Amino acid sequence: MIDVTMPQMGVSVAEGTVVEYKKQVGDWIEADEIIASISTDKIDTDVESPASGRVAEILVPVGETVDVGTVMARIATDAKPGEAHMSENGLGTGEAAAAIEAPGEAGELVGDATEPPKRAAGLRRYSPVVQRIAAEHDVDLDQVEGTGRGGRVSKKDVLAYVEGGAKEEPPMHIESPYKPDEPVVPRQRRPRLQRVEEVSAQAAAPVTPPQPAVTGEVGGQKLSRMRQAIGSRMVQSLQTAATCTTIAEADMTRIEAARKASGLSYLPYQARATVETLLEFPQLNATLEGDIHTVHTDAVHLGIAVSLGTEGLIVPIIRDAQDLSVEGLAKRIKDIARRARSNQLKPDEVSGGTFTITNPGGFGSIMATPVINLPQVGILDTEAVVKRAVVITDDAGNDSIAIRSMTYLCMGWDHRALDGAYAAQFLTALRKKLEAWPIK
Repeated sequence: MIDVTMPQMGVSVAEGTVVEYKKQVGDWIEADEIIASISTDKIDTDVESPASGRVAEILVPVGETVDVGTVMARIATDAKPGEAHMSENGLGTGEAAAAIEAPGEAGELVGDATEPPKRAAGLRRYSPVVQRIAAEHDVDLDQVEGTGRGGRVSKKDVLAYVEGGAKEEPPMHIESPYKPDEPVVPRQRRPRLQRVEEVSAQAAAPVTPPQPAVTGEVGGQKLSRMRQAIGSRMVQSLQTAATCTTIAEADMTRIEAARKASGLSYLPYQARATVETLLEFPQLNATLEGDIHTVHTDAVHLGIAVSLGTEGLIVPIIRDAQDLSVEGLAKRIKDIARRARSNQLKPDEVSGGTFTITNPGGFGSIMATPVINLPQVGILDTEAVVKRAVVITDDAGNDSIAIRSMTYLCMGWDHRALDGAYAAQFLTALRKKLEAWPIK
């Protein structure tokens, strides 16, 4: 037997949660084939099989969080592909047990032996990934045809169902604000001549109160593991760090001209200027763990926040960013963003950062108060570059009004590690580098 254990996902990660098993008990698996997907507070990744064989046991159920090194499953390496076993006919572990306990003599085949096994009603189980996708797209999983073992619904099945679209039905469920129009009831005309007692009786009849409008609210959904991890980290940061925000305005007109010539975005230019400034102000290129303030004076391990859409965000690290040019930073930023969105980052690529840049300006925002990515002591928020009329002063001291490309640099910093004057000096130095581009 070979053990499959919860892997070490970086020095700061002590536990992981099983999200999904790609193989079930009785399945054959090859060495280096993915057996499970796991999630930590830093990254989601896959676990590969250490050897070829047949899955003999699954010890940690889906959704359970265990320490690094815990045995998740065991693989029988003395098994051979093709030999008979309990799940050979496509039955999952639960269905196999049900088949054994079913009525009938041993060895008796009930019905057509060539007919594929039917799923027992009410016994469908879904992975957290499948449940999350279904919740996001309001999919009734009972309507999705599973193509996995024993009719199991996979992520591929749900996505295909969403893309293909469900059968159109009148939106009659209680959450829907739309209902078919009620049939028009002919209004009875009251006779012009009517007895007084009849009029009094009609007036005394109870009036049905108007029914409240049906709202469009949907049932509450549990946060995904990534959203829970993000929330936990952000709350921890706000409760631990003495977070302050300092904002400076920068003229990006020279950067605008440079990026148009190169075809790059603003971010690699801002990242390069930030790295240069961090080497001049190393108290911000640091971490604070407890009372230990570790300052990095010769290397910048730059975190770049990458949006994963509605799923959340992740902060991969560009190590030794001080050694990269603008073009080199642009290439690395593009690479880590692509791999982050395709879940291909390695554990060591999301830990060990010394400073972080977040770039919501790419989505049009103009000002924000970023939350520090602990144990770092600073985070720079780069906002949208917009054209504004500003007052500029020439070398002779003459003022004039001109249209310039302007932005706000918003920095969150930890008052436990530094003071406001140091933060303001850092932003001023960064602003001057951006406005005088190229850096000399």
